[in-house]
Amino acid sequence: MNTNTDLSEEKTFKKSVLLVSAFAAFLVPFLASAANLALPSIGKDFHANAISLSWVISSFILSSAIFLLPFGRLGDIIGRKKIFSLGILLFTISTFLIIFSWSIDSLIVFRILQGLSSAMIFGTSMAIITSVFQPGERGRAIGINITATYLGLSCGPVIGGILTQYLGWRSIFAFLVPFGIISLILINRKIKTEWAEAVGEKFDWRGSVIYGIALASFMYGFSQLPSALGWLCIVIAVMMAVVFLIIENKISSPVFDIRLIMRNRVFALSAIAALINYSATSAIGFFISLYLQYLKGLDARTAGLIMISQPIAMTLLSPVAGKLSDKKNPGVIASIGMGITASGLVLLCFIREATTNYFIVLLLLLMGIGFGLFSSPNSNAIMSSVEKRYLGVASGVVGTMRLVGQMVSMGIAMMLISLYIGKQTINPATYPGLISAMRTGFLIFSVLSVFGIFASLARHRKTVNKT
Repeated sequence: MNTNTDLSEEKTFKKSVLLVSAFAAFLVPFLASAANLALPSIGKDFHANAISLSWVISSFILSSAIFLLPFGRLGDIIGRKKIFSLGILLFTISTFLIIFSWSIDSLIVFRILQGLSSAMIFGTSMAIITSVFQPGERGRAIGINITATYLGLSCGPVIGGILTQYLGWRSIFAFLVPFGIISLILINRKIKTEWAEAVGEKFDWRGSVIYGIALASFMYGFSQLPSALGWLCIVIAVMMAVVFLIIENKISSPVFDIRLIMRNRVFALSAIAALINYSATSAIGFFISLYLQYLKGLDARTAGLIMISQPIAMTLLSPVAGKLSDKKNPGVIASIGMGITASGLVLLCFIREATTNYFIVLLLLLMGIGFGLFSSPNSNAIMSSVEKRYLGVASGVVGTMRLVGQMVSMGIAMMLISLYIGKQTINPATYPGLISAMRTGFLIFSVLSVFGIFASLARHRKTVNKT
C-alpha cells in the first residue's frame, strides 16, 4: 500500500515539476516572438532606426548568453530551484518596468534585465527536468517542455500582433506580468525539493567575467562590422575566449568544464549542431516581420497570423520527436530535421517583393517541421550524455548554444542591414536594401545549415546515458 502511495506521490511531483517548468518555458519565447511584431511600432514611437530596433532584440539575447552558463553552474552549487525562482521574480519585475520605458535606450536597458532573468530560468530548468525524469522518460519530458517553448512562440505573433494593433506595444509586456506572478505562486506551492549536486564547490567568478567580456565583445563587434572597431572587438573576443579556455582547463571547479567537450563526443557534436542550427534560423523571424509589415504593407495582426505557421509546426512535432528520441538514435532524428530546415532556407533565398503570402507560409511550415524534429532529440542527446553533477552546466550549454546562435544570427542580420541600409529609418527608399539584406542573410543561413547537417551526422552513434 505504501509503495502505491509513494508511486502516486512521485507521479504527482513529476507532473508538478513539468507544469512549472513548462509554464516558465512559455513566457520568454512568447515575449521574444511578440517583440518581433512590435518592432515597427516601437520604432515609430521612439523614432528609432533599424540598428536601434535590432538592439531591442539583441540586447536581450546578449544578456541571456553572458549569464546563462554562470547561472547554470551556480544552480549546481547553491540550488537550481533557488536560481529558477529568482529568475521568474526578476523577469516579472523587468517586464513591468518596460511598460514605462521613456526612450529606446531605457527600453534596451530593461531588456538587458529581462535577458539576465531569462538566463536564470533557462540555465536551470532543463537540469531540473533531467534530475527528476530518468532515461526512458526524459525525452518525452524534454519534448513537452520544448513544446511549451514553441507554444509561446506560436501565441506571440498572434496575441502580440492583436495587442500591438489595438492597445499599443506596451500592452504586450503588461499582458505578461500576471503570468509571471502565477509562475511564482506555482513554484512556491508545487515544488518543495531543491537540487544542488555540486554543493560546497567554489564558483568560478574569474572565468565567468572573462566569458562575459568575450561574448559581449563578439556581439558588439559583429554589429559594427565591417568597421575597424568591429574587427578590433572580434579580435578581443577571440583573445578573451582563448584566455577563458586556458583558465578553465587549470582550475578544479570551472564554470565550464572543457573536458565535457574534449572527452564527450556526443555532448560536443550535439552542442555544435545546436549552435549552427540556431545561428541559421534565429533571425528569420526578425527579417520576416520587417518584410511583411514594411514591404507587404500588412498590419501587425495579419503579419502575426502568417508568422504563427512556423512555431505551430514546432509545437506539434516537438513532443513526438522527443518521445521518439527515447527509443531511436536522437542524432539521426535531429539530422533529418536539420536537412528539412536547410531546404526551407534555400527556398527563402529567392524571396521577392512579389512573393505571395501563401508561399511564405509554406516555407515557414517547412522550417518549423525541420526545427521541431531537431530540437527535442538534440537536447535529449546533450542532457543524457553527462553525469548528474554537470546537469546545470549541460543545461547552461543547451541554452548558451541557443543564445550564442541567436547572437550570431542577429549579428549577421545587423551587419547586413548596416551594409545595405545604414543608419537610416526603414522607408520606401530603403526597401530595395532591405530585400537585398534579407536574401543575402538567407543565403548565409543556408550554407550554415548544410554544415550543421554534417556536424549532426558526425555524432551518429547511440547516446550512452550517464544519469
